[in-house]
Amino acid sequence: MRNTENYKLLIMVTPAIAVGVAFFLLPLARLALVGAVGPSGLSAYVEVLTNPNYFSALVSTIVLSVAVTVTTLVIAGIAGVFLERNRFFGRETLISMLTLPLAFPGVVVGFMVIMLGGRTGLVGELSSFLGLGRVVFAYSLIGLFTGYIYFSIPRVILTIMAAAEKLDPALEEAARSLGASPWHVVRDVILPALRSALIASGAICFATSMGAFGTAFTLATDIKVLPIVIYTEFTLMANISTAAALSIVLGIITWAALAACRAFAGATAAAAG
Repeated sequence: MRNTENYKLLIMVTPAIAVGVAFFLLPLARLALVGAVGPSGLSAYVEVLTNPNYFSALVSTIVLSVAVTVTTLVIAGIAGVFLERNRFFGRETLISMLTLPLAFPGVVVGFMVIMLGGRTGLVGELSSFLGLGRVVFAYSLIGLFTGYIYFSIPRVILTIMAAAEKLDPALEEAARSLGASPWHVVRDVILPALRSALIASGAICFATSMGAFGTAFTLATDIKVLPIVIYTEFTLMANISTAAALSIVLGIITWAALAACRAFAGATAAAAG
């Protein structure tokens, strides 16, 4: 009987295994092999840390992704809890506007940032009108940061709203009755309850920022982030092995961050239980 159940389970799981091997494991294995058999051999992976251009691009990508993740969590965390707990005229419209960027590809987001902070953008026109000179930030890390924030907020705010819906107001009322200040209520009641949601959505935000290409391709004229460097090495330099090695390194860092967040979120959930 048990053998029959195992056989049925194997039949059910086989399609998923086949898809995973064909579209995930084999391409990754091929990519890793291409990175290792180039002119530099296995040292192509070390070159990411020893080559100043590659290393600076890696550091810029990580720092930018961390900054975007922290900022997004703060903005979306406050907005998500507020929107979940308050009902007012225009709430649904506001939520729709906040989640609208999910419908836009990265190139469109980059174009919108150019319309805001480009050479003929709204901010530049306004600053020029006020006599402050033409302010242009779209083609810098600030512009890329703005674009990443724009498409990261919807991914986080929906998760926070779903988690905030499960918060028990009685716990906050009990804390206030015991003399807790609003800050202590946030620190000791709300944040611990939202911790798993914040970690999970933050991990997705970080991973998305690490690998985002469309927005970076539209804006990154004077800066280097790793996806753009990979694109340049592959298309302009025809350095396929280096591009493959850089891709594997980018994937490993992102996977490690996701795995760490998943483990930490599980540990906090277990501790809370």
